[in-house]
Amino acid sequence: MTLAQWLDIPFSIIQAPMAGVQGSRLAIAVSQAGGVGSLPAAMLSSSQLRQELETLQQLGRQPYNLNFFCHQPPADDPAALAGWQALLAPFYQELGIHLAAAGGAGRLPFNQEMADMVSHYRPALVSFHFGLPAPALLQQVKATGAKVLSSATTVAEARWLEAHGADAVIAQGLEAGGHRGMFLHEDLDDQLGSFALLPQIVQAVNIPVIAAGGIADATGVAAAMRLGAAGVQVGTAYLLCPEADTSALHRAALCSPAAAHTALTTLYSGRPARGIVNRLMRELGPRHPAAPAFPLASAALAPLRAAAEALGRDDFSPLWCGQNASGCQAIAAGELTRQLAAGLVS
Repeated sequence: MTLAQWLDIPFSIIQAPMAGVQGSRLAIAVSQAGGVGSLPAAMLSSSQLRQELETLQQLGRQPYNLNFFCHQPPADDPAALAGWQALLAPFYQELGIHLAAAGGAGRLPFNQEMADMVSHYRPALVSFHFGLPAPALLQQVKATGAKVLSSATTVAEARWLEAHGADAVIAQGLEAGGHRGMFLHEDLDDQLGSFALLPQIVQAVNIPVIAAGGIADATGVAAAMRLGAAGVQVGTAYLLCPEADTSALHRAALCSPAAAHTALTTLYSGRPARGIVNRLMRELGPRHPAAPAFPLASAALAPLRAAAEALGRDDFSPLWCGQNASGCQAIAAGELTRQLAAGLVS
């Protein structure tokens, strides 16, 4: 069964949730075009999330996907934070910033308040990154009738998700931009490319599998469907759409030769995430051992990012991007969705 048949919509396409670069405006545009728009919730306050969900009500019966992180918050580690700040100190000095300016972590795991919002607003899809929430919270979500999706980066994770209540699996290939959804272990050597991972997961589970990572045009969509995907999830290609909140610096990087060079980095949050290589990644190395556990690494970088961006520099900005930015187009999200959907016709 395809995603379109499952949800009774025209196109088996999900717009990937991309925290920090989009809100409900992009999600609405994609859903109205016949796909599934997504709203990332992990970086929103309760009031911001409620406001975005109210806006999404204009979709009526058209489905949308509400996405959450479900990581375990790390224990306090003052020594690790002090070491991280010491490593960043020369950058602070260069920009004339005091270390005391560092703020909070900025990413929250799925909790009871979020589950209650799901119960109230009843989205058609609820997706998770980094596994699944506690059983009681998961059952509350499923009781609303929502279909539950979660990201798998290995066959073992896909099997785990199926066994623990996921209704569909997002097979997240190594090419994907943003955070890796890995949750059973942290070994990057086990991470596979999309078209190696996808058919193995399709064979291993009995629930729909959504392909994600490196899919940027109709040809990629068609290839994923031929390998057994029930649908595709596309993120990077939407970053230049006017409905996205992608910053001017991020847009410029996506349109430059720099977009051809991405890497998995732990510098910006503490977990591996793929983005365009910039100054911070070059000078510290993309995965420095001093980066604190997710999501604590981001706090000390926030003032550096703000100061550099005010000078028109992306030195300390997370420029999330998959390995295939060739599909990025500054066109309406609905038009891009329809272009991608051409690959669904065989």
